[in-house]
Amino acid sequence: MAAATVSKFCSSRNLENAKDLRLKPLQNLNVLKLQRNFAAHRLTSTKVLSYQNSKGGSGTIYADSNEVERPWKTSDARLVLEDGSIWRAKSFGATGTQVGEVVFNTSLTGYQEILTDPSYAGQFVLMTNPHIGNTGVNPDDEESSQCFLGGLIIRSLSISTSNWRCTETLGDYLAKRNIIGIYDVDTRAITRRLRQDGSLIGVLSTDDSRTDEDLLEMAKNWKIVGVDLISGVSCDAPYEWSEKTDSDWEFKRDQHSANKYHVIAYDFGIKHNILRRLTSYGCKITVVPSTWPASETLKLKPDGVLFSNGPGDPAAVPYAVETVKGIIGKVPVFGICMGHQLIGQALGGKTFKMKFGHHGGNHPVSDLRTSRVDISAQNHNYAVDPASLPEGAEVTHVNLNDNSCAGLAFPKMKLMSLQYHPESSPGPHDSDLAFGEFVELMKANKV
Repeated sequence: MAAATVSKFCSSRNLENAKDLRLKPLQNLNVLKLQRNFAAHRLTSTKVLSYQNSKGGSGTIYADSNEVERPWKTSDARLVLEDGSIWRAKSFGATGTQVGEVVFNTSLTGYQEILTDPSYAGQFVLMTNPHIGNTGVNPDDEESSQCFLGGLIIRSLSISTSNWRCTETLGDYLAKRNIIGIYDVDTRAITRRLRQDGSLIGVLSTDDSRTDEDLLEMAKNWKIVGVDLISGVSCDAPYEWSEKTDSDWEFKRDQHSANKYHVIAYDFGIKHNILRRLTSYGCKITVVPSTWPASETLKLKPDGVLFSNGPGDPAAVPYAVETVKGIIGKVPVFGICMGHQLIGQALGGKTFKMKFGHHGGNHPVSDLRTSRVDISAQNHNYAVDPASLPEGAEVTHVNLNDNSCAGLAFPKMKLMSLQYHPESSPGPHDSDLAFGEFVELMKANKV
């Protein structure tokens, strides 16, 4: 007999009749457990009923004469998608209402890296791995100074943390950074919808005063295509970066030299680990804002220039394309993700929005030059159209899931680029070799 039923049943009888109860289900339920459960329910009006069962056993039932306040969390949040679908959920982290583009990420772990990746600005990230939060968060896994994504969508929120590096729970972490999270939602169904229909604009809300129609209207009126997002995640002024990969995580100690090459890194939403890996490979790093003029960069006479990852539509930042145009061909350059797309446009090529993008730590990429296959981490919604590139530009890598362009080279222009994250280590360190290639490119240019 369910607890609420027992409560209602018992409260309808007086103490004299309660002793005559002959309820076998009460024997099957652990009576002590039943008592604890009722106590946990924080009954607003409680009657204590003694009873004696058919076998002579006795005990006490805590009965509610009014209402039971549930100790478990009930649905208090909604995700409303632009296609009109409404998904009820439970909230954690911050509260409020937020609009964003919903994308799914297939990584099994590494959610803190995802939360602090500036390339997720303007997006809600749905994790396809159903269980999130068990490792908590820690100060060592931050990829930027703050969280830039609009919200986090997960199936099951871990009720405990067990990692030795954990300093706080995921919920507390998100609350401090004003990021909305929802759980107990069918992430598999939403993922299938995104795969079928493509990325969708959605609204996350914990505000009961807003109707479903209000939230749907917000989703339909919000746009991410054609919006400059990199200016909101870039640094404000140049600064020097000197931190290497921590010795506990370094895995190629025998081949790095100290400050041999000076690299200017354009911050379109750069991740800290890109800077750490470059420094570990013997580079002195100067990070500059996304609007830093090409002429100022060339005045510093760098050995190479890095165009970093970043969020949004590369066609929405023509000023960045002009900067890339002013630098390529003059010094060796390396583009990652947004940097790769900007290089494609600077060469005269075109970029296009993918159906649902690539987001995850398990994407196979083939190096067409060697037939080597790397397992890569990816996060992008746009790609370069190889057919639009000029003669001399070659596709060096392809994503084996859909054969999209995942890397470019143009030897005459002294450039290389990748449409994934070589600094990220979702398990393998396959792609880290790209930093060595960039160093070799700078070395050859110095000779």
